[in-house]
Amino acid sequence: MNRWLLGARLRTLPAAVVPVVLGASAAVGEPNPVWWRAALALVVSLALQVGVNFANDYSDGVRGTDEVRAGPTRLVASGLASPRSVKLAALAAFGVAALAGLVLAAVTSWWLIVVGAAAILAGWFYTGGPKPYGYLGLGEAFVFVFFGLVATAGSTFVVCERLTALSWAAGCAAGFLACALLVINNLRDIPTDRDVGKRTLAVRLGDARTRWLYVGLLGATGLAVGAIALWWRPWAALGLFGAVAAVPAVRTVRGGAAGRALIPVLGATGRVQLVTGALTALGIALGG
Repeated sequence: MNRWLLGARLRTLPAAVVPVVLGASAAVGEPNPVWWRAALALVVSLALQVGVNFANDYSDGVRGTDEVRAGPTRLVASGLASPRSVKLAALAAFGVAALAGLVLAAVTSWWLIVVGAAAILAGWFYTGGPKPYGYLGLGEAFVFVFFGLVATAGSTFVVCERLTALSWAAGCAAGFLACALLVINNLRDIPTDRDVGKRTLAVRLGDARTRWLYVGLLGATGLAVGAIALWWRPWAALGLFGAVAAVPAVRTVRGGAAGRALIPVLGATGRVQLVTGALTALGIALGG
């Protein structure tokens, strides 16, 4: 069982939790909210994240791009699990997301099926298929759209069946945080990704500019939270205290840490996501 928890990459799960919490908080104050749907939206988001993680493990493993890496052990590349079993784990996780999403579509809008299908396909072809877009430097775009805008605004929609400007703004904050998590992962892997032809955004930008991108994404998160506080819910400014949690991570990244020394930053960035997301959501809800 431990190997499957390893493959699920628990440190990345805040990227799935935060947008749903923010989206649900944005529904506070809206007419006729149905709160059980937020729990189902969380199931969708978590299952998608786990599915993407297993799909990446499978696709990178069978391509051989994970054979030499500085990051945590991958199931296929290390031989801890067969490619077939990891592929089935990915499909099972996507199946859970699809089933939960189907229930939400049935009680809200059938258009959610289209959105859900797009999210699953994007998750698979991130590193899967003949031309994975994650190898072209487009991974951050996928993360921002699906684990930022779509997950947040979608969570608001399933609760109150409305899309609001507040939910889109909260989605920007969630998206910037999720991208920061991916960027630190790809910063660590620049040398090995470059050697195997994996042209992530970090590889394209280079080490120094990727470090500034990480800092910039955290700064953009602060700007998004500030905008929410200024234009919609003043109490959302509580989320700015997340900057305190970000200080150690920023110090490590700007200090030049590389390779395995960046692994703790992945966990630290997850904590920044959780602290910033929770405090921002609390502030949004208090002002609802």
